[in-house]
Amino acid sequence: MRNYTTQMEAARKGIITEQLKKVAEKERMDVAELLPLVASGKVVICANKNHTCLEPEGIGSMLRTKINVNLGVSRDCKDYDVEMKKVLESIRLGAHAIMDLSSHGDTIPFRRKLVSECPAMIGTVPIYDSVIHFQRDLAALTAKDFLDVIRLHAEDGVDFVTLHCGITRKTIDQIRTHKRKMNIVSRGGSLVFAWMCMTGNENPFYEFYDEILKICKEYDVTISLGDACRPGCLADGSDVCQIEELVRLGELTKRAWEQNVQVMVEGPGHLPMDQIEANMKIQQTLCMGAPFYVLGPIVTDIAPGYDHITAAIGGAIAAASGAAFLCYVTPAEHLALPNVEDVKQGIIASKIAAHAADIAKGVRGAREEDDRMADARRTLDWDAQWTRAIDPETAKMIREERKPEHEDTCSMCGKFCAVRSMNKALSGEYIDIL
Repeated sequence: MRNYTTQMEAARKGIITEQLKKVAEKERMDVAELLPLVASGKVVICANKNHTCLEPEGIGSMLRTKINVNLGVSRDCKDYDVEMKKVLESIRLGAHAIMDLSSHGDTIPFRRKLVSECPAMIGTVPIYDSVIHFQRDLAALTAKDFLDVIRLHAEDGVDFVTLHCGITRKTIDQIRTHKRKMNIVSRGGSLVFAWMCMTGNENPFYEFYDEILKICKEYDVTISLGDACRPGCLADGSDVCQIEELVRLGELTKRAWEQNVQVMVEGPGHLPMDQIEANMKIQQTLCMGAPFYVLGPIVTDIAPGYDHITAAIGGAIAAASGAAFLCYVTPAEHLALPNVEDVKQGIIASKIAAHAADIAKGVRGAREEDDRMADARRTLDWDAQWTRAIDPETAKMIREERKPEHEDTCSMCGKFCAVRSMNKALSGEYIDIL
C-alpha cells in the first residue's frame, strides 16, 4: 500500500515512485536531480492513480518540451470513431498528452476508453461536460454539479483537468470597463463568466477551490489552471485582464502546493512576438516556476488555415523562454473541428517548435538527432536521413515523387549538388557535371 497520495507528496517525503524513475530515465537525469524539482512544483508528473496504462512524462521548463493534442466531438462533428483515429495518429506521431474536449453526446465511454487504452496523459475540461452530463442549461447548474463532474473525471482516471479558477466577479467589471477587442475567447472561461452573470454567484471553481483540491489530491489529478482571460487577438495581449488573472493563478498555485496537489498554469493565446519572452518571465515569477502550458502563442491574427505555423513560431519562442508544454494548433484553428490530417499537421508543427526550443535551451540530448542528420546528409545516406526525420513518410514521399536521374543527388541540384561535389573534391575524384 503506497504511503503517499500525490507525486508531489512522494517527492517531498523522498519517495522515488515508479513514475518518477521512468521520467528520470527519459530525461537522462538522476532521480536525485529530479526529485527536488517535483517536490518544489517546478516539474509535474501527471499520473492519476487510476490511469494504469500510462507511460509517464515530466513537464517542466528544464525538461524536453511536451506536446498536447486537443480533440473530441461536437454537435456538428459527432463521430467518436474518427476521434479515436486521431488519438491513434497522435500517439504514433509522439504526442505526450490527449485532451478530450468533447461537448456533445455521451462522453463517459470515450473518456474511459482513452484512460484504459491510451499511454499518453489524458486531460479534460470538466465544465464542458457538466452541461452534457446533467442535461441542464448552464444557469440551472449548481456549484455542487460542477464539483461532482470533477470527481467523476478524477475517478475515471483523467491525469489533469483544466479549471478556470482565476476569474471572479471582479473580472466581470474589468471586462466591461477595459473594453477588450475580443472579450473572453476561452470556451471554458466564457462559460464560467456567463454562469456568474446569470446566477449572480461567485465563480464556483474559485469559491470552492479547497474542495477541488481534496478531490485532486485523492486521485493525484494535476490542476491545469486555465487562463480564462487569455488574449484572443494581438490587441488584447498583456492587458490588465490577462495579467490580473495571472496574479490570482499564482496565489492558487501556492494554495495547491500547500495541499501537495500538482499544478500547471495555462498561458496565452494571441501575442505579438516581442511580448512572448516577457510573458514567460512574468509567469515564472508570479507562479513561482510552476510549469507553463501555452496555446501557441499565435503571433498574427490574419492567417486562418495556417495557424499551425503562426502557433509554431510563437511556441518556439515561448518554450525557449521557459514554457514547458505546448498545446498544438492545427490548420483548422478558428475555422472547424480538425480532421485527421489537420491533427497530423498540428502535431508536426508543434514538435518542430518544441525541438527547436529544446536545442536553444540546451536540453540534454536535444541536438543529437540533428547532428546525426548532418552526418547522413554529408554522406548522402538517404535511409539514414529517414530515420532521423520528424516525419519520414512525407520526406520519402517527396523524394519518391520527384526522383533524380542519379541516386547520389536530388532533383533540385542534380550533379550540381554541393555535397556531392565536395565529397568528390576532398577525396581527389574527378567531378563530372555534364
